[in-house]
Amino acid sequence: MRNTKKEFLTIIDVMTARERVKDICLHTSLIHSQYLSDVCGNEVYIKPENLQITGAFKLRGALNKITSLTDEQKSKGLVASSAGNHAQGVAYSAKKLGIQATIVMPKTTPLIKVESTKQYGANVVLTGTCYDDAYAEAKRLEEKHGYTFIHPFNDIEVMAGQGTIALEVIEDLKDVDAILVPIGGGGLISGIAVAAKSLKPDIKVIGVESEGAKAMRLSIDNNKLTNLDSVDTIADGGAVKNPGDLAFEIVKEYVDDIITISDEEVADSIFTLVEKHKIVAEATGALTIAALKKLDFKGKKVVPIISGGNIDILMLTSLLNFGLSSRKRVVKLQLQLKDAPGQISKISSILSEQGANIVEIIHDHHTFMSKFKQLIVNITIETNGQEHINNIVKYLNDYGYDSKVNE
Repeated sequence: MRNTKKEFLTIIDVMTARERVKDICLHTSLIHSQYLSDVCGNEVYIKPENLQITGAFKLRGALNKITSLTDEQKSKGLVASSAGNHAQGVAYSAKKLGIQATIVMPKTTPLIKVESTKQYGANVVLTGTCYDDAYAEAKRLEEKHGYTFIHPFNDIEVMAGQGTIALEVIEDLKDVDAILVPIGGGGLISGIAVAAKSLKPDIKVIGVESEGAKAMRLSIDNNKLTNLDSVDTIADGGAVKNPGDLAFEIVKEYVDDIITISDEEVADSIFTLVEKHKIVAEATGALTIAALKKLDFKGKKVVPIISGGNIDILMLTSLLNFGLSSRKRVVKLQLQLKDAPGQISKISSILSEQGANIVEIIHDHHTFMSKFKQLIVNITIETNGQEHINNIVKYLNDYGYDSKVNE
């Protein structure tokens, strides 16, 4: 039976939210991906919320919530706790509306996120080492100063703002069959599910969670709100131990399934988006791309939501390097050579003949093999995949070099 509690989100809330945010939030246009369509057997249209102002969908919910406040609430100021996208969404919205905002962030928050939030005009307070510490301090400031606390997901107005994404999807692709949505606390999928199902009851809304933070999946399996003792995932935007109780009720009623994804699958999807579409997604945003391969249907029109693109450059570099390695595009070879002049030059010529580009060569004249005058050389090369690697190794061995792939 449908939940009739007053706090239950409705399509009217989402429609109202759209009117509130339409002049500030971007309508992010769908991007058809032939590559992803071929891979998963469905027609894939990416919803790039990484291109949203502030780089993530969070602006929609924050803006709708703040716009809905009374003049008295606005005059007293806002407070929020966040280590990322919600912080920037609240800060940007507050600046646009001329409201003072305080954002409490853990001391461990990357400097780039702290500075981005400050640039939007918010007062940033750094405290503790995790989100829970920041949340506790934000609630203390709320009590002390009379601020209005802007929750990142467990709030009807915030959910309604996120639901405007579904309105845009259906407007742009009227015959859409399924929407894939990342899950952290549950605010995004709640808004999208209510809006999508209200307009198209037969549409599938599928959540996607990290295996290391699958609180909502477990809650549905247990048929009760289930909190995690800890989370372990590179998808930090979805690393939520305690999903929202309001969101849980909506997910139970409206969401068709929840798929879980490994960190390795997320990393692979980030690589795919960069290489095939020149799209930069943060790890949580790439969850839905990874989930495309796990769908149990074919021939449907599917929209994966890329929820954000605010990824640390060092993290992006690491993930791209992982992708190159896992796809055998970069490989390390170990060779046994004679300790004699000209050997490296000969190896370079052979690799060049095979179309392999040398990235790095490491050799140590003081580290010898069991045979006298023999030494180990490690060479990192760019290749075109496993078949290319096999040909290179065979070619080197045919020339008399003892070579192997160094895993």
